[in-house]
Amino acid sequence: MVHSIRRDLFFTVSESNLMKLESVKAQVLSLPEVTAWPEMAGIFERSVSHVKWEFPVMACQAVGGEPLAAAVSAAIIACIQLSLVLVDDMLDEDPRGAHYQLGQATTANLAFALDAAAFRLIAHAPVEADRRAAVSASLAQMALTSAFGQSLDAQNLSGEENYWRIVRAKSGACFGAALHIGALLGQAPPEVAERLRDFGALVGEVIQIYDDLLDALQSPAGPDWRQGRNNLAILYALTADHPDRARFKALLPQIDDPQALATAQQILIRCGATSYCAYHVIKRTQAGRQLLDDTPLADPTPMRDLLARQTEPLVTLLQNIGAEIPSELAGV
Repeated sequence: MVHSIRRDLFFTVSESNLMKLESVKAQVLSLPEVTAWPEMAGIFERSVSHVKWEFPVMACQAVGGEPLAAAVSAAIIACIQLSLVLVDDMLDEDPRGAHYQLGQATTANLAFALDAAAFRLIAHAPVEADRRAAVSASLAQMALTSAFGQSLDAQNLSGEENYWRIVRAKSGACFGAALHIGALLGQAPPEVAERLRDFGALVGEVIQIYDDLLDALQSPAGPDWRQGRNNLAILYALTADHPDRARFKALLPQIDDPQALATAQQILIRCGATSYCAYHVIKRTQAGRQLLDDTPLADPTPMRDLLARQTEPLVTLLQNIGAEIPSELAGV
């Protein structure tokens, strides 16, 4: 049986600003292979709400796209992001990863299957052939760039230059493609879709910086501490010239000790690492706002909201640790 796009599971944009998650799920769960594969259907249904499936929906809305196109773009991105999460968790040896329940072989196969599902959805997307080709090319470029970024990340390369190289290859490429694909399926002109790709890359970098801060300040110590991952906050504390740098380095081998972790985290706050992360978020937020101002969109509100959603958690985090809120973020 040839899979066809489910046209009976959508609501109009006026009903909500975001596509119902159930509509996005239906695009994947109705694929014949997924219907016959309970393990794949199960992991998709359990995990889809944890990825940024709404990004392409908002891009499609911003360019005036139809609800059906928005749902298909969301399903495509949900599949590819879940695939990346499965692989990333294995590389990080994350205890929350699906591979601990399913085994590495099964998890790797499911990651391949999710990749294939994304391209299967593109083949039946409700747009003309040249747009389907452009979407396939965008997704393939993102997948290859992200895989290269994963390879770089697994090497634990040192230095801030390598940090940004990895972030651009992973988060930047992933979220840039999410907005690019949403815009393409929403019938945006190619130049507008490219601008939204650039905007998405900035948003992806903001997300990564926030994730770094969250990982650095969580307890017990996460993989970024235990595996020496190139976390921006930790990297700053290790390399910037501040009075506690030697003490910070000495604490790293003891980081599984709650007291040592707490002391190291206080140094992160005291030495300016959290402020440095906030500075980079501000730079990207300002660049993103300017990019939106220069991009002709049917409705820029979804993109402005998207940017605000990524900065709000950082403001909350800074408030919770008693750090000063930069004026550029105070109004978010």
